[in-house]
Amino acid sequence: MAEPAAPNEHFAQKSDAELLYLVQNPQRYPQGLVQAAVQELQRRELIPRELPDAEKPASAPVAPPDESTGQLARKLLQTVFWPTKTYFVTPLLIDANLLVFALMALSGVNVFTPAGVDLVAWGSNFSPLTLPGQPWRLLTSCFLHGGPAHLLLNLSALLFLGLLSEPLVGRGRLLLVYVCSGVGGSLFSLAWHTQGVNSVGASGAIFGLYGLLLALAALRAVPMSRAERLSLLWFMLYMVLNSLVAGLEANTDNAAHVGGLITGLFAGALLSLLGLPKPPKQGISA
Repeated sequence: MAEPAAPNEHFAQKSDAELLYLVQNPQRYPQGLVQAAVQELQRRELIPRELPDAEKPASAPVAPPDESTGQLARKLLQTVFWPTKTYFVTPLLIDANLLVFALMALSGVNVFTPAGVDLVAWGSNFSPLTLPGQPWRLLTSCFLHGGPAHLLLNLSALLFLGLLSEPLVGRGRLLLVYVCSGVGGSLFSLAWHTQGVNSVGASGAIFGLYGLLLALAALRAVPMSRAERLSLLWFMLYMVLNSLVAGLEANTDNAAHVGGLITGLFAGALLSLLGLPKPPKQGISA
């Protein structure tokens, strides 16, 4: 039996059309056969030995490596807890609440169900002490919480409202409204609970941010379309009413909520009269 011809000799016997067909349909034949056909066509000078750069197929873009779960989690944490230019006060307030909660836990307080005496020791709004001569409790109580669920609920609302309101009013005004609303909620709580109260939580200050946004939208202090304004108003009203109804259950200081809301409404009306800061203009590069 005769030995098979060498590949080059075999392809040398093929016509130009047969070789071109092999090259134009590489998916149908083994890669070695296609490469041999290319070499034979190059030997016959029917195709260039090397394609010019302009005719070479562009290399496929290299996709960036997928981010790991750890990297995504780190970015999320930085976004929520790290101050930026337009999101500065909100993360600091979130961090302050978390820090106080952590310090309470490290000191031995049962942060899942803290005892009333422990909350008083850490600065709760305890009427027998607040009224006679410890007014600082009106504010410190806003950074204390009665458990992880209480803390998480308030901080999620603070994150949402801070992202909405801080770019509109600026960091200084937001901090002022937050503090005043927290104090206003504590004062209203003392006035409402004539039999005494031991209250903690950032809810009064957070309701102040609800009031702030309601006033800004209702008084048209923020440039937005009619549809956007109505959407914001209805959404804020829904959140306020839903929170107040949920607060009708026992051990919830709805008086602080109402006091903070009223303070925020007044603050929003005042800021509407004074005018809000203009958003920073983008720089022009030469």
